[in-house]
Amino acid sequence: MQALVTGATGLLGRRLLGRLPGAVVLSRDPVKASAALPSVRAYAWSPEAGPPPAEALAGVEAVFHLAGEPVGQGRWNAERKRRIRDSRVLGTRHLVASLGALAKPPRVLVSASAVGYYGDRGDEELDETSAAGRGFLADVCREWEREALLAEARGIRVVCARMGIVLSAGGGVLARMLPPFRVFLGGRLGSGRQWMPWIHIDDAVGILLCAARDEAMRGPVNAVGLAPVTNAEFTRALGQALGRPAVMAVPGFALRAALGEMSELLTASQRALPRVAARAGYVFRHASLAKALAAELGRATPSPAGSSP
Repeated sequence: MQALVTGATGLLGRRLLGRLPGAVVLSRDPVKASAALPSVRAYAWSPEAGPPPAEALAGVEAVFHLAGEPVGQGRWNAERKRRIRDSRVLGTRHLVASLGALAKPPRVLVSASAVGYYGDRGDEELDETSAAGRGFLADVCREWEREALLAEARGIRVVCARMGIVLSAGGGVLARMLPPFRVFLGGRLGSGRQWMPWIHIDDAVGILLCAARDEAMRGPVNAVGLAPVTNAEFTRALGQALGRPAVMAVPGFALRAALGEMSELLTASQRALPRVAARAGYVFRHASLAKALAAELGRATPSPAGSSP
């Protein structure tokens, strides 16, 4: 399978490329991408600026579109929100138009989205048939997916992978949580009752590859683990995995004061379930949070008496 990957230098993209030998990469900085990813062919592309170079698309059979401005770095002022949206919505629009113009388009486009699509939904169970929610991230995800799905009119099968919180000690949310937990400052955020749809990075990559290969998969796919947990349960499990208590707490008002609108990343509740992936027969490598944390942190799985969902 000749693959093209955007967002390849990100946490998920780097792990995905380990499963895609000889892939083509589109990057804002192809020199940096080539140095970091020596087994790929890298081409320059700024998603919001225009179409990717035609030579990068030749012969591509599957596209993994993961590019997007990071949402968790800096407060969401007007300019930052514009960059978050344009890198996803305009970038996907330009990519889809270029793919559709090929004499032989790729057979599948696996385009990233996020569980932010659902907004803040409390304890409601959310699967791929659930309606979009409200808020900035929900609006961006809805537009992002709409642009990706336009590729279907060009004969390309489209999967929109609604990514959960990807667990990796090498980056992302988990890596940012480890330092305070290791110095006994870890604990819940806000009420702790919000649901956190986590997924181990191995399974995130596995679902992306499954989506590319399984001709029956199309449309939205929740790339989340089998057993979502609340923030309080997550922080307790992380403390146990590290051998640290998780007794600290950051009140919701403090998060809003410090982060503004961006605090919804930490306090919104999405009890998302991977029903499409499960029906497709995808077998999760890390079915429980305790096992996922143990695998990533290099520790034995906690005993049943101290384990968490």
